[in-house]
Amino acid sequence: MELYTTILTLTIVLSTDAEIVHEYVGIHGCSETDGEDMHELDEEEMWHADFNQKRGVVTLPDFANPLEFTHFYETSVIEMTGCKTWWEQKLNNIYASNAPHTSIYLKDDVELGVQNTLICHVTGFYPPSLSISWTTNNANVTEGISLSQYRPRADGTFNIFSTLKVTPAEGDIYSCTVNHRALQGQPQTKTWDVDVALPSVGPAVFCGVGLTLGLLGVAAGTFLLIKGNNCN
Repeated sequence: MELYTTILTLTIVLSTDAEIVHEYVGIHGCSETDGEDMHELDEEEMWHADFNQKRGVVTLPDFANPLEFTHFYETSVIEMTGCKTWWEQKLNNIYASNAPHTSIYLKDDVELGVQNTLICHVTGFYPPSLSISWTTNNANVTEGISLSQYRPRADGTFNIFSTLKVTPAEGDIYSCTVNHRALQGQPQTKTWDVDVALPSVGPAVFCGVGLTLGLLGVAAGTFLLIKGNNCN
């Protein structure tokens, strides 16, 4: 559990006939779902907030001098509200700067009617929790899919791979959709469509025309040469 915690330590000197030093520690912390508020004196817990039972709990032993913790719980609730607001803003900033980047590509060169593997690569995200779904021609796909483990990167973010077995046909459209908290409810979708280009007829036409003109030139040259010899 990620926890944001503030610890307050006070040293209290009580002067009587002899100098007595006490150490007070207050711990206030929160995460996305939990909160903590605890007070101790001389390494002994005196009181803590029970946010599930919605009350304060005095934990001093029976033989200790009784202490009043008036309004401690109400103050804790206010502090937790502020702490969680701060924590949520901090997490949103972290998530926004570590949103996933998705790419989709084919493992091997495309051949119509030949089975291949589409790869959906998602990288640069934090925390390591997301969902990946596939569609073929706008229809959800649940078979032929694999998912790797989350793999950490040097910058503290993660990446993951999902693959889909496909047999490409002309005009097919495949898509990979990623959903992550940093995307704030707007999934990221990448598509790949089967578009096999037919061989171009341009070069063949130019070669044919060039060859024809060449042959005509040779024929014309031969004709003129023969005519010239006859004149002589």
